[in-house]
Amino acid sequence: DAPARFNVGLIGNLRLHEYVDLRLEPGLYYTQRNLTFPGLENPRDKLREVKSTYIHVPLLLKFSSLRLGNIRPYLVGGASVSYNLSSNFNAKDDNYEQRFRMNQLTYNYEVGFGIDIFLEWFIFSPSIRGVFSFQNELIPDNNPNSPWTGNIESMKTRAVFINFSFH
Repeated sequence: DAPARFNVGLIGNLRLHEYVDLRLEPGLYYTQRNLTFPGLENPRDKLREVKSTYIHVPLLLKFSSLRLGNIRPYLVGGASVSYNLSSNFNAKDDNYEQRFRMNQLTYNYEVGFGIDIFLEWFIFSPSIRGVFSFQNELIPDNNPNSPWTGNIESMKTRAVFINFSFH
């Protein structure tokens, strides 16, 4: 299933040039992945709800165009790191004990586009952004033939989301 995600964060902006900004956008993400395993008989074993809380820190370059009235389109891209607070990284238990394990630290790249809308008291910036992981986030079960992780080669973040910023 597609992950549900909610993010709350801050924006730090350093103007490098009239049309180029360096942005630090640390945030706290709440996300859930629903993994289904149709080959398993027990209903308790068929679904794994992998709930995660991430500290997500992207460092981005924002390339803005000329302002057209109260609107300015932009492109954004860069790298980010995500720290999974609920990864079960050090747990000895695995899916046989109902515990899904993931790596604690993930490195990603991000690309997107959006518009700055200049309002009287603030700037509203809706955007569409993609976040893509560089490495496998899954920690396999202790049994290499596990029905949950034995046939999964890798699990990586690949997400496209709508972002609303107010600054």
